[in-house]
Amino acid sequence: MSKPTVHHIPVCPFCQRLEILLELKGCRDRVDFEVVDVTRPRPQALLQKARGTTALPILETADGRILKESLVILEYLDELFPEPRIAERHPGRRGREPDAARGRLLHAGYARLDAFLVEHAQGGRFLFETFGWAEAVFTPLFARFWFLEYYEDFRLPDGGRYARVRRWIEACLAHPAAQQVTKEQIVKLYYDYAQGAGNGALLPGRRRSSFTFEPDWRARPWPPRGKYGLAASDAELGL
Repeated sequence: MSKPTVHHIPVCPFCQRLEILLELKGCRDRVDFEVVDVTRPRPQALLQKARGTTALPILETADGRILKESLVILEYLDELFPEPRIAERHPGRRGREPDAARGRLLHAGYARLDAFLVEHAQGGRFLFETFGWAEAVFTPLFARFWFLEYYEDFRLPDGGRYARVRRWIEACLAHPAAQQVTKEQIVKLYYDYAQGAGNGALLPGRRRSSFTFEPDWRARPWPPRGKYGLAASDAELGL
């Protein structure tokens, strides 16, 4: 094996973290990505490599070692391809990145993130001068919350309490290194997740998961927005 291999789900936020890091380093082509179909049982060979666990992503190093957990893999890739270094080198600044990453999302979490950013990064758009480690960790989660916006009409309240974190979110989602997924893709693929069925599980009365690869999400209609009404059928979802 000449390259590290990541076994991943393309729409998984924890997997997207790795792609963003590699885009920032300009070395996306130096890691192979193998797509896993979560609507089917995990291949036995992959289960053996992961020692029976099904969580993704997992990384197989060039010499055959297995790494799990996205943050562990992020650190490994940041050291494997050292230039440019994405994690902060200065101990004081490096210490703020985990603090930002520990913030919880939704209203209370967003308020804490806003307060953290006001204290440590009032003037700019990102935590530090450029899109870095904290942004690579958070941006995929911001993108997945598009399905909350669509299905539950979730919005950050207007007002100064969220002004700084809103500026951060907008800058993160617009960054060129974070364009692996689109709002339409997330909304369509995450329909079942919004209904309470994750990881490829089937909802009652359904025969296909919204996470399936076929038909392609681009060819499907937009799902109905009403989360708490009658659940959509396979036909209504274009499956």
